Amino acid sequence: MIIKRGRKWVVISETTGRSFGSYETKEEAKKRLRQVEFFKHLKNIPSSKIRKPAYRKRAR
Repeated sequence: MIIKRGRKWVVISETTGRSFGSYETKEEAKKRLRQVEFFKHLKNIPSSKIRKPAYRKRAR
């Protein structure tokens, strides 16, 4: 949820009331809210579906 406090836009959790930061513009607040939602839904994806980075072996 995004609300306006004074001159700032604040991203707040609807369930806990936790603040995820305050921003100068509403567009910045919307971007942050999208990030929060992305990571919230990432928890529900099984780990077998998440691609892990391939690490290269170092040359000796």
